[in-house]
Amino acid sequence: MSADKQVVITQKTDETSQVLLDIKAPELDSLQLNINFKPTGDYKANIDKIIVDRAYFSRLYQTQSTKAIDTASKYLYSKLLNEIVPHWYNTQWDFNGHTNSPNEGEIACGYFVSTTLKHLGFNLNRYKMAQQAGLIEARMLQLNSELKIYRNQTFEFLKQKLNSVYQDGIYFVGLDNHVGYVLIKDKELYFLHSSYCDNKVVMELAETSACFVSNIYVFAEISTNSSLVKKWIFNDRLQVPSH
Repeated sequence: MSADKQVVITQKTDETSQVLLDIKAPELDSLQLNINFKPTGDYKANIDKIIVDRAYFSRLYQTQSTKAIDTASKYLYSKLLNEIVPHWYNTQWDFNGHTNSPNEGEIACGYFVSTTLKHLGFNLNRYKMAQQAGLIEARMLQLNSELKIYRNQTFEFLKQKLNSVYQDGIYFVGLDNHVGYVLIKDKELYFLHSSYCDNKVVMELAETSACFVSNIYVFAEISTNSSLVKKWIFNDRLQVPSH
């Protein structure tokens, strides 16, 4: 799902010249990742079905709360990656973009996250969430004390650290001036975001993503966050923190 990159290399000759090279970004294997990259079904119908399905988890929670949380976690992971996000791939990025419909208009990074979460069934104001700094967005999803924050670290350190504290799943990440999702799958990190580098919604290896470079990384759990999943089950409002 990554676009071709263009890299300018300056070569020293009698006169300095620039050579434009096209470098093919690594292609992601949908079978290996066990997720869809192509949209399936009608988008609105997919959203409506999620709302209907939530009632099942609410009933299940009354008698088997642990099972309800565990199965809902897997459900949200699959629905986000396989039925919501695929419709958004290649939607054009714009700093002020806030479309509510995939591949119609433009979408900024914050609105991509808030809109897809809202369509996944989370009770939130997508405008208010998207207009917050990454740290505040993260705090809408998880308690401040449970966030993972790393500053001025190499990618190698970050990858090792995340794999030591997190399991496979979907996570929110806030960077210096950018936000998106991180998918952790089989110890690898993938960055899913509305990319100002590629000017569209993409999923790519975080390690090779030019947009993943940052002085700060703020992570909040989504699919592995039992408290957040419970809020989804009972349609509890996700509020912008006051402080």
